[in-house]
Amino acid sequence: MSEAATGRNYSAFDAELSHQALNMRLFVRLLLWARPYRITLGTSAALVIVGAAVSVLMPVIQGPVVVDTILAPNEAAESRFNFGLIAATEWLSDLFAMSPLAAAVILFVGLTISHLLLMVAHQLTLASGALKTLRDLRLDLFASLEHKPASFYDHVAVGRVMTRVTNDVENLFRLLTGFVSLAGQFVPFFFAMFMMLAYSAELTGMVLMIIPAAAIATYVFRVAMREIFRMVRDSMSALNQYLQEDLMGIEVVQLSGREEMNADEYGALNRENRKQEYRAINYEVVFETFNTSLTSIAIAVIIWYGGGQVVQEEITLGALLMFNTYISMMIAPVGTVGHFFNTLFRAMASGERIFQAIDWDERLHEPEEPVQLPERLQGSVEFRNARFAYPASDPVLRNVSFAISPGEKLAVVGPTGAGKSTIIRLLARFYDFDDGMIFVDGIDVNHIGSGDLRKRVGVVLQDFHIFSGTVLENISLNDPDISRERAQWAARVVNADTFIRDLPDGYETELAERGHNLSQGQQQLLAFARVLASDPEILVLDEATSSIDTGTELIIQDALHKLTHGRTCIIIAHRLQTIRECDRILVLDQGTMKELGTHEELIAKRGIYFTLHELQFQDSVGAAELARRKRREEDGPRWVERTDEDEDDVLGRGGVGGG
Repeated sequence: MSEAATGRNYSAFDAELSHQALNMRLFVRLLLWARPYRITLGTSAALVIVGAAVSVLMPVIQGPVVVDTILAPNEAAESRFNFGLIAATEWLSDLFAMSPLAAAVILFVGLTISHLLLMVAHQLTLASGALKTLRDLRLDLFASLEHKPASFYDHVAVGRVMTRVTNDVENLFRLLTGFVSLAGQFVPFFFAMFMMLAYSAELTGMVLMIIPAAAIATYVFRVAMREIFRMVRDSMSALNQYLQEDLMGIEVVQLSGREEMNADEYGALNRENRKQEYRAINYEVVFETFNTSLTSIAIAVIIWYGGGQVVQEEITLGALLMFNTYISMMIAPVGTVGHFFNTLFRAMASGERIFQAIDWDERLHEPEEPVQLPERLQGSVEFRNARFAYPASDPVLRNVSFAISPGEKLAVVGPTGAGKSTIIRLLARFYDFDDGMIFVDGIDVNHIGSGDLRKRVGVVLQDFHIFSGTVLENISLNDPDISRERAQWAARVVNADTFIRDLPDGYETELAERGHNLSQGQQQLLAFARVLASDPEILVLDEATSSIDTGTELIIQDALHKLTHGRTCIIIAHRLQTIRECDRILVLDQGTMKELGTHEELIAKRGIYFTLHELQFQDSVGAAELARRKRREEDGPRWVERTDEDEDDVLGRGGVGGG
């Protein structure tokens, strides 16, 4: 099964996407997740619009009301449009018998407080709606990734998947909040323009000549920053990737004495990142300085030209002061667009990646009408001419056929790459394969829901995974059907209870990342307890005790006997002792079944199993012979030859077949 055969181009998942500045289809789709919170987001938008409108009223009080009406009365002031603020000031003065100036101050303070409260309420409602929207989106994305089959993760880097759940969702949060906040920037823009036109169209026209310059500068800045931001992201990605690889392989780094060399390489990557970040800062400083200069130029134009109009009594002094305040409201949104465009650019790319992951339709094919399994399976397993190939590789299994009776233990041995682990993955339905190849109790596993099947097939992989949480949670996996009593019973049966109770907090002990505060043997016992607690009828075990000391191995072997008792078992075996205790042995080589029988039958056949056995036998005999010679030299006349049983015990610790 190549990528061409499956019709999937996995490189498309890792490739850089189109990065459109504004993809309306994607944006509308994002709003679908916001639909349940449209009242909250709509309220936030209304609050920011009202708050922005209030901010426009404050310069009117400063200019036409205070200057033109109170400090330097001008009859023309009352004839100009002022939102009724002059009348409101007079009404407030008469009502409380205070001076008009005090009334204007009170009105100004009231508007300021109202503006602050409106903006605070806007920020809180906006954050609430946006966070709830992205919470739902992240949950849907996570659920989608949880149901992707193993074949998907065989091709797609986990780091890129994690980026979609973390960084990309965060970018969409900035997009949602940025859009509403941008509305709050442009409402004052249009209100200010309306007021300026109402007082002096000629002066407003001169001010508006500055806007195209700001727009052009924003466009140039956006184009320049697009490439710079890409280089910043690439340099940061390289920095994080190197850091992750270095820390994951820290033991190899220290054993190889590469600390200084790796520090130099990391320093080079860090300098490149600093260089790109510094370039971005330089551009942003220039852009900000240019916008500030434009504002100063616009104010200079107002003072020069507007001052002449004041002298000629074409406009009032208060109107000129109001113009100076409004000019920042005119230019600031244009600069904000430049910054927001970069946020928009990144958010659109993030949205594309998120929806690409959600829409990636690769998943296991589930039966339309799954077979309802009985309460307990008998546990028979049959492979009929099973064949399978991973994408872009040669076939791993070639017409493999064998049957296992209920309660029987089958050992699977063979060289590395023979297809032993593939048998586990297919029986647990990690991959899709043709119908009519694998049967459980005579039922084609493709006709059984994968979730139902995995409840009946317990798998202990060689790389047992420890989750963050307590020992109890790692046994039960928070399954409501597994009580604390059952989890503790399972631990006692497989000999894990003793070491668990010796931990600082017993079953409530928090385990370190990947279980680093447990030995390999303890992790193995915990894996047995986890499987036993779920009580599967069929057990598939990738035995991994090669690096465990003899004492711990005896405990694990005893636990293994208890775990496998009364269950149908497929054991990828490495130890002669385990192999001999199985009812039959299946020998795989290059994806084909070479031999099947008991230990004695296969030894008598003198085939592949006999060769593997002899190779291990020779290794064990060599080790035993060295030990015998050393003891003979040390004990002299006291030396007593080992019995056949002693030698058999030595050989019993050997292994057959690779991982």
